[in-house]
Amino acid sequence: MSAITGADWTLWPAPAKLNLFLRILGRRADDYHVLQSVFQIIDWLDDVHLRPRDDGRIVRVAGPAQVSAEADLCVRAAHALAAASGCTQGVDIALSKRIPMGGGFGGGSSDAATVLVALNHLWHTGLSLDALAEIGLQLGADVPLFVRGDNAWAEGIGELLRPIALAPAWYVVIDPGVHIATGALFNDPELTRTAEPATMAQFVAGEIRDNAFEPLLRRRHPAIAQALAALSQVGLAQVTGTGAGCFAAYPGREVAHTACCALPEALQARVIRGLPRSPLHERLHAMRGNDAPAPPASR
Repeated sequence: MSAITGADWTLWPAPAKLNLFLRILGRRADDYHVLQSVFQIIDWLDDVHLRPRDDGRIVRVAGPAQVSAEADLCVRAAHALAAASGCTQGVDIALSKRIPMGGGFGGGSSDAATVLVALNHLWHTGLSLDALAEIGLQLGADVPLFVRGDNAWAEGIGELLRPIALAPAWYVVIDPGVHIATGALFNDPELTRTAEPATMAQFVAGEIRDNAFEPLLRRRHPAIAQALAALSQVGLAQVTGTGAGCFAAYPGREVAHTACCALPEALQARVIRGLPRSPLHERLHAMRGNDAPAPPASR
């Protein structure tokens, strides 16, 4: 992407996530579903390149060909921040995608969160993380997770987040190449919407690893069923979020690598490290300088 070289561009990471379990507890009057989940941030990154402008224009220089500029969550996030803050600056945006779309890895939400956090710094808008998370929630239920940057126990529609310390882990991840339409899954009459609430103690004890959408995904998409069947031969196979992505967890890199090598090459499995915190906030810290104060948690 030669168009984004130069000292006036800054580079910001947008990490993927895994849902280590996902339960649907009910459905609200507005048709949003009440859920529980644990989010694990992983070392699989999109790159978001930003170059501030002084003419107020928000321009997508590069992005996924199958997504229009108007629908691009990066562009929408920039407009949302400008509207909320009253900022009159603009920005050029170039997105380098690595995280598969529709895989349940949260790539689009993470890209949007990165734009919010990075532009809050570059535009000097001074909004708190709470304020940025509130803006992000209007763009997608997973955006607040990436704005805050911590692995989290999630409730509500995914916006009620409590930081959680997760044991170090490595994951074997498979993208079956199926783009999942989330709305169709949530409206499936066979979706279990009355699961028993889980406790954090049950999760920590390893008793909770289910995903409400797994039976639907298996039935609808043979490629997902095949990926899960292969993974189950080398570990505890799971799906992430409402997407096609499949994974199994391991306590160390070597055991994960051994499991990955045992899978059919056609699955294109990869080994990815779980992260204790989002690299976006490490980048923000570096951009501000070690002595600069962090954004306030609330405003």
